[in-house]
Amino acid sequence: MKQIESQTDRYAGEGLVLIDQVADWLINQALGDEDIEKVFAGCCLRLHAAGIPIKRGHVAFNTLHPLFKAMSLTWTPEDGIDVTAHHHDASADVWERSPFYYLLKNNLDFLRRRLSGPEKLTDFVLLEELSERAFTDYLAYTVVYDKESGIDAGDGIIGSWCTDRKSGFNDSDLRALNRIQRRLAVACKVQKTALVVRNILDAYLGRGAGSQVLKGNIKLGDMDAIHSVIWYSDLRDSTAMAEKLSGRDFLTVLNQYFDCTAGAIIENGGEVLRFVGDAVLAIFPINGTTNESDAAKSALTAVTVAKAKLAEINKMRAPDEALKFGLGLHIGDVLFGNIGVPERIEFSVIGPAANEVARLEGLTKPLQRDVLVSQEFANHTDGDWETLGKHPLKGVGEPREVLALRLH
Repeated sequence: MKQIESQTDRYAGEGLVLIDQVADWLINQALGDEDIEKVFAGCCLRLHAAGIPIKRGHVAFNTLHPLFKAMSLTWTPEDGIDVTAHHHDASADVWERSPFYYLLKNNLDFLRRRLSGPEKLTDFVLLEELSERAFTDYLAYTVVYDKESGIDAGDGIIGSWCTDRKSGFNDSDLRALNRIQRRLAVACKVQKTALVVRNILDAYLGRGAGSQVLKGNIKLGDMDAIHSVIWYSDLRDSTAMAEKLSGRDFLTVLNQYFDCTAGAIIENGGEVLRFVGDAVLAIFPINGTTNESDAAKSALTAVTVAKAKLAEINKMRAPDEALKFGLGLHIGDVLFGNIGVPERIEFSVIGPAANEVARLEGLTKPLQRDVLVSQEFANHTDGDWETLGKHPLKGVGEPREVLALRLH
């Protein structure tokens, strides 16, 4: 009997050493800049390698993003990490019937349920689903960073572990998981903060500008020359519309228009740089992997998508209230960087090419065409272009050739 106990102690001691290594690894990750998905996957893999019989790991946390309220990560040995984004308008019904909601509502730190055998208790829909998938034991937990703010304010994580071992988790497994959970929470907090910062910068500045800020390019006057297709579109008759509609209704219309135009740009690889009132300034960068023809093709695809989206919205509007936009497209160099004063810096685009594309858009109404392009743009496409002659553009020296797709 003493020999058996000695062997058990030795194996437990070896397990603790391995768990120590997992804990140290998590702290090192908290000091690094690894993605939160890779941190969680690495933690699960290391626990599994240390002999903790987890067959499913799950963690979730609130985030700050215009599209998503929360994110959850689920790991299994077979499939690795699955990432789910939970939208702001998602149904609350599933959440309110979950073990996590029960934990938070009752201010509990953990919840354990046997999913098989005589002690089976599946008092939540999720647990019955896990039981049907042959899991035998379930441990859910919460880690709150600030007790006063609480996890509902986004200050913490919720997570769970599952096993399919017939006997479930033993006491040694539970001690190891309890220890790792808090260190995992520390690593997640650091990486979640970095994720929120990236989300905010991308949402408010755009991917390119946000990336530049994170790299430290925040000094007034820092600029990069970018060769690109330049897009400038403007909502037609917006002044009359603003006078006719309430502020809230006009904002709804603006967001519908931006969803059509800016949404199409982003979907097709472009980057929205600025919203100038009801106008959209965007680029399709030309770089080592994208040439002029590729960028021009992406921009024209975005035009087609934007028009199709707008047509769907206009089906729900009166004919005399249909939304329309004018668009100018050009290829050239723009300076992209910091302008303003040291106390208030803005990432913006300046340069003759940016001015020229705005002037092109300004001709769409008098020339009665929705889309006008420069000769530089038309030279890199296969479109059936019709020249509308040379026109003077304010701020541009010589009159410029203006083209539109031929009407059939």
